[in-house]
Amino acid sequence: MKFALFSLMMNLPNAVTGEALTTQQKFHNILEQARLAERLGFDAYGIGERHGAPFLSSSPPVVLTAIAAATSRIRLLTTVTVLSVLDPVRVAEDYATLDQLSGGRLEMIIGKGNDPRHYPLFGIREEEQWVSLAERYELLKRLWTEENVTWQGTYRPPLHEVTTWPRPLQQSIPIWHGSASSTLSTELAAKYGEPLFTSNSFHPQAKYKALIDHYLERLDHYGHDASRAVIGSGAGSLYLADTREEAIRRYTPYYNAFHATAAAQHNQSPFTDLEDNIARGPVLIGSPEQVIEKIMDYHAAFGHQVLSISVDGLSHSEQLEQVERFAQDVAPVLRRELPSVVWNNPPMLSQQSPSSASYPSASWPPAISPLFQVCRSLARYAFIQGDS
Repeated sequence: MKFALFSLMMNLPNAVTGEALTTQQKFHNILEQARLAERLGFDAYGIGERHGAPFLSSSPPVVLTAIAAATSRIRLLTTVTVLSVLDPVRVAEDYATLDQLSGGRLEMIIGKGNDPRHYPLFGIREEEQWVSLAERYELLKRLWTEENVTWQGTYRPPLHEVTTWPRPLQQSIPIWHGSASSTLSTELAAKYGEPLFTSNSFHPQAKYKALIDHYLERLDHYGHDASRAVIGSGAGSLYLADTREEAIRRYTPYYNAFHATAAAQHNQSPFTDLEDNIARGPVLIGSPEQVIEKIMDYHAAFGHQVLSISVDGLSHSEQLEQVERFAQDVAPVLRRELPSVVWNNPPMLSQQSPSSASYPSASWPPAISPLFQVCRSLARYAFIQGDS
């Protein structure tokens, strides 16, 4: 299994100490967290997108560019890019710029988002979100793969022979489809034969498994081999301690503070309290052994190769403590027990020539990639490492 650390950059007064960070302090802490994730061997770091308090993540490409400058290896993810409200031309330009500056480390997770406040900000109705997402994604793919694009649709002015610049460094920026609540997201992912990332944040396992099962069924419908599907999964919040009782005691104030926010209430989580969520939901609260057991249970249901964790809402020192403890006490066991073919090749890290996608798509896993592709990637990486 591979691991990503995600943040929505939630900036609330600390639920235990009452300490409040300035916006600048929070940005500084995010950069420190990303650097730590790279040092600890995480495979990716992700920034979500929200457009309202208490989140500071309204500009993921800007934040990820700063993280790119502060790191050298870790992949950079968007979690998610709320494409349902964004101009695909602007997205194509911003993220191609980030891909170039990061040395080809960008991967996008697209979605419609789960915070309804962004719809009036960007001038669409909530009921349009799925149609809007599908149209904008079709255009974004064309802008990144074609030149002189002529296009007409509903959600932006027509284009006539437009080529966006800069072009991405990677031949194909890897795209994952975020999935949280509707088969319309899994349908879009299956149509394109692209990876799925289930949010797995607020509801029992069965809800998310049903969406994954739909994705796998529809892959076959569209002529893709579902046995080669690539799935990632989020998780509820993480808090590790020596015992379950200690983890619950220390994490409960944070859980209650977050679930009092409007953003959390919008998701209508069915759990009565933290212990109910631990028993029936996705939160990873307990001893390392208990958290490993829970992740293994979810893997048996989802078959995911990538797991994302979040430590949002904790004090900064606890965030760093929890990330380090996960890397030391949990990740090694899961890497050994649940091998993953995702991200086995290093990112490009060079502007010499474009790279292939860094995840195994549903239609082209590394296991059957042409041998010369593998050899070329390994040789290029050895050259880059020797030159650094």
